[in-house]
Amino acid sequence: MKNIVLFDPVGARAELLPLTYTRPVALLRHGITTFAEKWQSALPGNYSFETQDYLAEKYPAVLAEDGDNLFVAGNVHPDAALVEAICALAPGESLALASGEVVARRGDGEKGTATYPGEVLKVDHLWDLFMLNDEAVRRDFARLTAGRVSRPLSDTCRLIGDPSQLFIEEGAVVEGAIINVSKGPVYIGRDAEVMEGACLRGPIAMCEHSVVNMGGKIYGATTLGPYCKVGGELNNVVMTGYSNKAHDGFLGNAVIGEWCNLGAGCTASNLKNTYGPVRVWSIAQGRFVKTGLQFCGLIMGDHSKAGINTMFNTATVVGVGVNFYGSGFPRTFIPSFNEGTTHGMAEADMDRFFDTATRMMARRHVELTPADKEILMNIRDSRDGN
Repeated sequence: MKNIVLFDPVGARAELLPLTYTRPVALLRHGITTFAEKWQSALPGNYSFETQDYLAEKYPAVLAEDGDNLFVAGNVHPDAALVEAICALAPGESLALASGEVVARRGDGEKGTATYPGEVLKVDHLWDLFMLNDEAVRRDFARLTAGRVSRPLSDTCRLIGDPSQLFIEEGAVVEGAIINVSKGPVYIGRDAEVMEGACLRGPIAMCEHSVVNMGGKIYGATTLGPYCKVGGELNNVVMTGYSNKAHDGFLGNAVIGEWCNLGAGCTASNLKNTYGPVRVWSIAQGRFVKTGLQFCGLIMGDHSKAGINTMFNTATVVGVGVNFYGSGFPRTFIPSFNEGTTHGMAEADMDRFFDTATRMMARRHVELTPADKEILMNIRDSRDGN
């Protein structure tokens, strides 16, 4: 059994903040599963993470006693050719892309570098998570459903397209919905629910226990992570898990972390009135950076919340532990652990923040552990807004 360590590529980890404040890069969700789950399926072994020091207590690196460890970049999708090339590495050898970026090494990687000639699917920037989600959903759908039989679709529903492009796991409830798979597959995970009147247009991934409320309109390429509940209109959104946008309002070309809540009527713009190119705040660089995109919506870190009828401008980045409420548009970057309105933001009270997080997580039978609190305090002290 191989000992495999998924490492955070330094540049990608920095550019994927605020989502990577609270997790190793490999635990980002893309498509249906996380990068770590993809690798565990593609290359069985004993897995751990090489990540930031303050995350290491919760996500420690476990190294083989004989030093024969396989290090793999946590932002890369596995495929058969890439896995074969990685498994062929000799002790001390690295594998790099044509660009020179190292995607794997065996041991210290100091005995030479092999060049991988193929293309890889990987995430380097925040917007890659939604821009490349179409391909990610399709890859995961093919892998997870190969050789398996879907649960039948209720006759109260209407299916448009090839039935092989719909897969319903055990325990899922789908009634009175319209599902269109002509543009991409739809995966409905274990114990998920699609309520009556909902319209889904693939590619879409609903993970276990996720819910689409009555009348919800979900366009591809969208991922609803475990225990997410959504309503209103979503278009090309990646929700990591345990987050809610349960009411009317629009969210498009967006990425939402865990334990977030968007109140009723919350809407986020994904297109400037000028139809011009979009810039996004880079926490790593401390400045706005060009994306080359026309469409980019809300990027929100874990444990952040927006009150009812909140309006977000195009390409707003919200850090970890933010609580915004009231009328008007906030700035297009809100630093972590700030709360308030357009009339003024203040640093969050951490005792009150932890009380709220504890209650929210308990609703899903998840504990806010001392290790979690330590991670969040480290993020607070990093002062990403300075």
